[in-house]
Amino acid sequence: MAVRQFLRNAGSFEEMDSNIQLASTEIHVWLTFPDAITDERLLSAYRGLLNAMEQREELRFYWPRDRHRYLVSRALLRTVLSRYASIGPKDWSFSTSAYGRPEIANTHATDGGLSFSVSHTQGLIALAVANNRTLGIDVEHLAASDASITLAHHFFSSDEVAAVHDVPHQQQQLRFFEYWTLKEAYVKARGMGFSIPLESFSIRFPDDHSVNLVSNAKLDDDSSRWQLWQFRPASEHLVAVCAERLNAQSPKLTVRETIPTVSERIMTPKLLRTSATAQASLA
Repeated sequence: MAVRQFLRNAGSFEEMDSNIQLASTEIHVWLTFPDAITDERLLSAYRGLLNAMEQREELRFYWPRDRHRYLVSRALLRTVLSRYASIGPKDWSFSTSAYGRPEIANTHATDGGLSFSVSHTQGLIALAVANNRTLGIDVEHLAASDASITLAHHFFSSDEVAAVHDVPHQQQQLRFFEYWTLKEAYVKARGMGFSIPLESFSIRFPDDHSVNLVSNAKLDDDSSRWQLWQFRPASEHLVAVCAERLNAQSPKLTVRETIPTVSERIMTPKLLRTSATAQASLA
């Protein structure tokens, strides 16, 4: 397989099985901490996977850390997708929907139902992959910027704003991001981005471990068809995933940490919140 050969050429520390089975009942989340990737030979191998447009895009970033994160993000996307389809990492093609959502353009993969969602923040890149279902992922760095109540007033529903106000001041930033990541994951899963006003639907926390989605009738959506998860893979990061339920069944979530083409391990971060019908734990 192309991926296995690439692993050898890149001088990987361990050889990994190039094929991963992805059942329709599963969602796989891949996490990469880009600051841990500093080997110039490996970064050069990553750059060799990018197409000409991506290589130009990398150079457009002013700050080295942003160029680095972009490079690792594209390498993660290309190499991980090749674990699920007989397409080499260099051979993936992507397009953009009318709403700006990145999508796979390779017919072989789209005919098989493969889909993805990607998000990145300071120090973390997250990629979610599924078959025959739409999904969205969002990740935020909890200390990267100050989340203000003013921002919540602009983007949150009235009950969410009230909920942020209700917690002690020192907890308001975390509560803001708890709402923000789940709302971002939902609009990504819908594939319409910020054309869906964030204040037009609500995220509610019935208790300390559950989450409910309440959709406005104007959105023409059934809230019950979506499954939500939220977890912290590291103390400074928060991840939210939203995925479509099929036949009213909740999919299982598997999380891996990876250095693309080099190593990977299954993670079992504690779920902070899940939809009422979600799996009790990560798969």
